[in-house]
Amino acid sequence: MKIRFALIIAFFCSWMGTVFSQDISILAKEAENFERQLKEPEALAKYKQIIVLEPNNVKYLVKAAELEIAIGSREKEEKSKRLFFESAMAYAQRAFKVDTNSADANYAMATVSGKMTDLDIENKKIVAYVKDVKEYADKALSINPNHGKANYTLGKWHYEMVTLSGIKKAAVKLFYGGLPNGDLDKAILYMEKSRTLEPYFVTNQLDLAKAYKENRQPAKAIEILERLVKMPNRSFNDIALKAEGAKLLASLQ
Repeated sequence: MKIRFALIIAFFCSWMGTVFSQDISILAKEAENFERQLKEPEALAKYKQIIVLEPNNVKYLVKAAELEIAIGSREKEEKSKRLFFESAMAYAQRAFKVDTNSADANYAMATVSGKMTDLDIENKKIVAYVKDVKEYADKALSINPNHGKANYTLGKWHYEMVTLSGIKKAAVKLFYGGLPNGDLDKAILYMEKSRTLEPYFVTNQLDLAKAYKENRQPAKAIEILERLVKMPNRSFNDIALKAEGAKLLASLQ
């Protein structure tokens, strides 16, 4: 009797596991379809449903963090932007807690930390987030040197350390004891590698063009931008980023 009961329990658990797996597969496909349609809030809702079923799934925790950032970046009011970015940070932290040696989780921590510096926060926090971007991006690339978006994130960090202005620059100089060693050549190196690994990542392409412009290589910037404006939209934000790229291109020609 006990053996029969154990077999029934084992069968039930196996069946439930199959059902959950099928549910997650369906939800993931729906989320991906929404992303292709540039319906990011709908895609985020699907990824959140997956996380309810699988709270420790690093892949979908990172996807949720990315979409929270993407949607939050479009918010005009700082309060709304903060809510999205803080939610993104919560998902990134959960992913990192699940697996500290995941390149994706470290990339998520780096990119969210970068976004947090855009909020009106204390100087010490700004500097802490600036340090976190470098630390987590470095770790992501030590785990997977070919992580396209982590290469971009580290490249962007170098670019920003060279081009920082205003309150953020003053805060970093004060608490760092000077500006960190940003390097435009390194910024370009990392972003070029990202371009090879993630050829349709519009954000990287635009910032790479800006880095070439800052490095007094307008011909390179123009070459990047001419390709950029013809790229397909892979996210809703790509529309605005390509428009910004078109303006920059016009100013260089």
